Amino acid sequence: MSEHEPGYRESLESQLEEELLEPPMFKVLLHNDDYTTMEFVVEILEKVFHKSTVEATEIMLHVHRNGVGVCGVYPEEIAETKVEMVHHLARKNGFPLKCTMEQA
Repeated sequence: MSEHEPGYRESLESQLEEELLEPPMFKVLLHNDDYTTMEFVVEILEKVFHKSTVEATEIMLHVHRNGVGVCGVYPEEIAETKVEMVHHLARKNGFPLKCTMEQA
């Protein structure tokens, strides 16, 4: 294909524009339950989501009062990894803590 062919430049620009789009972002959510301790939830928020103790406590209380809360917003693969980490640590410590993700 020649650079002088009509539509070539527009096609190339359109292709580059598609390649430069930001990846879709996903909210990682924690869900309240009657068994997981508040202390463990704060620990998860500090270790997995790198929240300060104050921020982790605020999120934990929001989850406790509202049933669900956002831990962070990440690209899909990072969100999936964080969900898996939460589930692994929760099961390892004997808690049924539920963590999900949804597109932001």
